[in-house]
Amino acid sequence: MAYARWRHMLIESQRHALKAVDEWNCSTGSFGDFVSHMHKAWHYLLHAEFKKDGVDYHYKDPQTGQYKMIDGEPSAWDLERCLKERYSNIDEAVRSNAKLFVQLRNKVEHRYEHNLKIAVDGKAHAFVMNYEHEMVTHFGSSFSLADRLRFPITLQSLTVEGHAQQRAAVARLPQATRNLVAKFEAAIDPAVKDDPRYDYRVLLVPMVGKKTDADLAVTFVDLHNLSEEELIVLSELGRTGTVMTKVKHRDVADVGKMLPKEVARQVEAQVPFEFHIQPEHTEMWRRLNVRPATSAANPYDTVDKYCVYSEVFGAYVYTTAWVTKIVREIGTVDKYRAFFGREPRRKKLTAVPPQILSTEPAPQDHDTLGKTA
Repeated sequence: MAYARWRHMLIESQRHALKAVDEWNCSTGSFGDFVSHMHKAWHYLLHAEFKKDGVDYHYKDPQTGQYKMIDGEPSAWDLERCLKERYSNIDEAVRSNAKLFVQLRNKVEHRYEHNLKIAVDGKAHAFVMNYEHEMVTHFGSSFSLADRLRFPITLQSLTVEGHAQQRAAVARLPQATRNLVAKFEAAIDPAVKDDPRYDYRVLLVPMVGKKTDADLAVTFVDLHNLSEEELIVLSELGRTGTVMTKVKHRDVADVGKMLPKEVARQVEAQVPFEFHIQPEHTEMWRRLNVRPATSAANPYDTVDKYCVYSEVFGAYVYTTAWVTKIVREIGTVDKYRAFFGREPRRKKLTAVPPQILSTEPAPQDHDTLGKTA
């Protein structure tokens, strides 16, 4: 089968990306090879995008308008120029992350590879994740590498001794290399520096509790679906570090969960209109695929962040994260209209006792009624 030119370029891009991750995850892998292969992966990816979209990605002489030639072929844009074209004025964190590795590519010294790998661990993670996101966004989920990549087994981040070794390794980096990263980050916006697309930092917390067949060893938490309180907790943990203590787990049935009636009550307390189990709540869990229908063969097929099936009661119970998501999705009149395609029902005003509306002072007791001064 003959593929379009852009598809061949994309396949080559994926080959380099997989080689890069193999180098990273291998205990004897080369950080320099990781950077080199990811550089090529990004380069081929963006060239494939330009080719598919009909964008001319070759250098031209500004005076003659003719292509600049190398060995008889038009000279294609280098990665830095591709990044500037693709991320012009948007996604500055993605572009900054890739630009850092463009600069590091020529600065890797073999004897300090391990130290540098530790120093830029989160940035390398973001480098790969941004690549995956860019590829899937532009070419579709069928090109995702997610089914071929796994979370690596690591000791450095999971033991106290390993953490201390990490800090010592970073301290041994040559001054010139540390200055390169420091100067680069000093020149970018602080918001970009804290963006996970620039530096993807991970908080590893062992999961405790009863395991189900649907559980995975690693669960991804989408920051956009967290409440303000949850984000504050994670932010504090990231700044101060975490002290982990062994917890003796005791099963408590459906702790922290609520039935639909309580969900509706909590949501209505936070929005300017009525919110009921029928039709709003039922319509929302159906459209957002939070849980299966009541008659489904597998009642456990839920998004457990929002809803779980209770064997004890034979019913679905919901989490506070589900309340937060509902308010985020339909919490204003405009959002309600957009989601449901109809007008919300305004809350009924509570009847006010006449004496509260009166401007006259309320009588103190029944004995004062009808008396004159």
